[in-house]
Amino acid sequence: MEHFQNDDLQYVVHDYYDVSDFEDDDSFAEPEPQRETADFDSDFEDDFESNKPKTDTSAMEARNGKDIQGIPWERLNFTRDRYREARLRQYKNYENLSGSREDIEKECLQVEKGKTFYDFQFNTRLVKSTIVHFQLRNLLWATSKHDVYLMENYSVMHWSSLQGKEKEVLNVAKPIVPYLKRPGLLSQQLSRVQISTMAVKENLMVAGGFQGELICKYLNQPGVAFCTKLSADDNAITNAVDVYRTPSGAMRVMAANNDAQIRIFDAETFTSLNRFSFDWSVNNTSVSPDGKLLAVLGDSVECLIADAQSGKVTSSLKGHLDYSFASAWHPDGHILATGNQDTTCRLWDIRNLSKSLAILKGRMGAIRAVKFSSDGRFLSIVEPADFVHVFDTESGYVNCQEIDIFGEIAGISFSPDTEALFVGVSDRTYGSLLEFNRRRYNQYLDSIW
Repeated sequence: MEHFQNDDLQYVVHDYYDVSDFEDDDSFAEPEPQRETADFDSDFEDDFESNKPKTDTSAMEARNGKDIQGIPWERLNFTRDRYREARLRQYKNYENLSGSREDIEKECLQVEKGKTFYDFQFNTRLVKSTIVHFQLRNLLWATSKHDVYLMENYSVMHWSSLQGKEKEVLNVAKPIVPYLKRPGLLSQQLSRVQISTMAVKENLMVAGGFQGELICKYLNQPGVAFCTKLSADDNAITNAVDVYRTPSGAMRVMAANNDAQIRIFDAETFTSLNRFSFDWSVNNTSVSPDGKLLAVLGDSVECLIADAQSGKVTSSLKGHLDYSFASAWHPDGHILATGNQDTTCRLWDIRNLSKSLAILKGRMGAIRAVKFSSDGRFLSIVEPADFVHVFDTESGYVNCQEIDIFGEIAGISFSPDTEALFVGVSDRTYGSLLEFNRRRYNQYLDSIW
């Protein structure tokens, strides 16, 4: 993964597009490290930013013509469609490996867009996601259709869509002192952690840091149970974390780092159990639903399948043209989805890994996040900015809903019951949390807001 210095927490992706100048090619590029960018604020700033009834958008308001993000297009000297055309024309995708992408277009699955699986429900600008590293976008998790956890500056926040309120769960700017102490436990005090990735599952919140930190907190208990710095390497950023269960049912915490290591911890005692080493920086990992297989993705065009217990590589997946940063398993354990900077998501049938089953294409940028719904019905793939694509797996991934917004995407999450889909937008003015509700054709519930 690309290394760059981030001396203090900030919006790494500085609202990089300037809506007043469509001719500046660089203003529509995926942000690179230490890059100066234009301000989105200056052209979209409006006088209702801090007033909740106006900054938030309900489903009813959207049906009556209000922009779902609250952008006042009627006051601007260009239309939404014109701005979208300019974005698509001038956006530059970030690549680690340059090369022709023309052949990919021919191989990609032809999909039918315009479907609606999730209807817009609500957008709040009371919560604004923060991105620490431009290539890492797993910073939002839903634990129910009403509960979402996300990063906002130095705080992990909980948003309740029922109450319409946010609450700080963890402040990582202050000294973090773990309360579990026992001989041999590799725990240490941390402070001013810049959270680069996170996962929230089974009452456990796990976060990784820009300097190689790992933080574990039980949601129903005060304080932090365990935290440590995984590596003294100057470039040991924690790229991905996961919580999973082994075939025997034991819960584990997994961390993948830029030092080419994957580390496994017991999720109850936080004892270090194993460490797997690879030839390149590991950007993402995911464990199959049965807990037996491990997908390993990183600074390589190849993705690996390894034994989750031993770390032994059993298969190599070939086809991507750049580095990979996202993966997800279908709940049946047969299909693995991998997201890459070559702007595609490849689907692999674990029973035949000689070539990918299908290739799904984004609109303009890398695929930075990939998620299946818990029932396996939908696959969502996320670009760095502007687009979230939701595919119907039962249609063979041919039917697709395209969620078209403006802004950097910090993360997405289906609720465990699949009834909601949340999208976090990182932007100084229009940063927000969007909620979409699953469309049910036997009923229609109007917005309560």
